[in-house]
Amino acid sequence: MEAGEFRDLAERFLAMLTNQRGASEHTVRAYAREIRSFAVYLSESLGASAGIASVEHTHIRSYLGVLYERGLTKASAARALAAVRSWFRWLAKERLVEQNPALLVSTPKLPKHLPRVPSVEEVNRVLNSLEAPSKQRQGSAEAAEAEPIAWPERERTIFELLYGCGIRNSELVGLNMDSVKWGDEAILVRGKGRKERLVPLGDEAAAALRSYLPVRAERLSAAGKGALVHEGPLLMNLRARGDCRLTTRSVGRIVKAIALSRGLAADVHPHTLRHAFGTHMLEEGADLRAIQEMLGHERLSTTQRYTQLTVGQVQRVYDETHPRAK
Repeated sequence: MEAGEFRDLAERFLAMLTNQRGASEHTVRAYAREIRSFAVYLSESLGASAGIASVEHTHIRSYLGVLYERGLTKASAARALAAVRSWFRWLAKERLVEQNPALLVSTPKLPKHLPRVPSVEEVNRVLNSLEAPSKQRQGSAEAAEAEPIAWPERERTIFELLYGCGIRNSELVGLNMDSVKWGDEAILVRGKGRKERLVPLGDEAAAALRSYLPVRAERLSAAGKGALVHEGPLLMNLRARGDCRLTTRSVGRIVKAIALSRGLAADVHPHTLRHAFGTHMLEEGADLRAIQEMLGHERLSTTQRYTQLTVGQVQRVYDETHPRAK
């Protein structure tokens, strides 16, 4: 069914996200799914000839009810509401509506749960198992017996950058050859909203890169794409397809497969390593503001979530040291 004005305004908002705000492809895709679905719902509920000014908060609440009937979780409904709020915030700014009716709709209450973060020892065990094959042969029996991986140098680099630099999956695959600033011992990361930041490049991550880059060059030359040896995407796909850039989906599969084969929990994904980066640094006494800068968080409150992740450690210290805890 045609969505009339609703559809047109939805497309204008999505175009603005892409062209003016510089939102990531993932963000635009997520917003497009939610807002187009809501536009169709409005057309079916109010009629294709209805105007956007006729939308009230009761319509948004009813739409959330429809989402629940479809089997969506509270978290999914909350994401849909967030997209609708952003749409109406833009409509109000453009003076296409007088006010944002979505502000009168409460966000679904979500269960508070913190992601499980692997310990320093668990992460180090995985990283040590991803060392160069020659080192593995001289290393532990556990590393030697680990399941073989398609491209050890690349996979080690993926883990070292995700955990060693705390970057997002999308930021990882967006790195180019010139993103590595060897002289500054840092990598230039383009984060949300295309904001750039320099993140320190640790010794282990740098060593992983130095092992990976010659193999990358060999594969590109063999595929007839020698022009990309010194430019283009830093992390390339296995068969040098297309522009050779590795996708976020592939990184997710690689991280999960390796984590499972090394005994980590089944829910490990690339963002788990980012959480581990922040948590482990905080546990070692790093300043919260410095962690905020490295993670690229716009608000300190986002970084402060990591203080909740270390409550267990604080409790153990209290139990072991306070006279009244014994």
